[in-house]
Amino acid sequence: MAANATTDEVHDANVRYHDLAAVHYDAKWGIDYGQRGQTQVTGKLRKALGDPLLARFERGLEIGAGTGYFGLNLSRAGVVGEYVATDISPGMLDRLDATAQRLGLDVETACCEATTLPFGDNSFDLVFGHAVLHHLPDLEASLAEFHRVLRPGGAVAFCGEPSRYGDRLASIPKRAAFAVAPAWRTLMGASPAVHRGYHEAPEEAMLEQVVDVHAFTPGVLACATRAAGFDRVRVRGEELAASLFGWANRALEATAEPSEVPRLWHQYAYRGYIALQAVDRALLEPRLPAAVFYNLLLSARAPG
Repeated sequence: MAANATTDEVHDANVRYHDLAAVHYDAKWGIDYGQRGQTQVTGKLRKALGDPLLARFERGLEIGAGTGYFGLNLSRAGVVGEYVATDISPGMLDRLDATAQRLGLDVETACCEATTLPFGDNSFDLVFGHAVLHHLPDLEASLAEFHRVLRPGGAVAFCGEPSRYGDRLASIPKRAAFAVAPAWRTLMGASPAVHRGYHEAPEEAMLEQVVDVHAFTPGVLACATRAAGFDRVRVRGEELAASLFGWANRALEATAEPSEVPRLWHQYAYRGYIALQAVDRALLEPRLPAAVFYNLLLSARAPG
């Protein structure tokens, strides 16, 4: 949490930041709702749950759904039946609703806090999210609320949570990329970006310094989940080589005007990232401790 920021200030910053980001969020992160997006999302959920067959969940609740990257893709893939999306950002939920309508999906949305979900006890088979737990000021109260709304035997699964050590490792390629950025822009024939920070407006870039509250160690994340009453807790690491490669490329792209970065560069960056994800899955994730990876995957079950 930013120094001297209160919980209310973090909440207000999160709402404002994500309302601003909603307009360009899918484009910024290259979010896809076709087969590619479904493969990415189901692969992450399968890995988090340790379930190679990935059972269907009849009713799923997404926390911090944003524009719907995770939940809409799970719904399209048939993994989640009835999909309910929550977020504290009305702007994000508006974008999610618009995308759901375009895709022909029925979605229920609720603008609410993770600590005060407007649903009855034992309402869901799955509570899930992507890159959201690190935004929650009161992680313990949020996990307790997830436990309350889950049916006995139901699952929680959260992917894309930043690890404390992985986040530090990611700063290395970012610094290196900014150092060589002028030469890279010359090679690409691109001019400097008007705004640094993936072309965000100045207010959005400033708010981004406040909204990230946590970076986790696997032990801290697992202990908090057990304390909320869950069992069969699993914390795994995901992406090391791919994240180092990806952050270097994104840092370079952040320094240039988006329209001037060649299409061939984007193809190289995407294909390289996918190839290194395969290296991570096959060689690194089975052998290295979770703490060194950029992302942590959390799953657990409600007793029963």
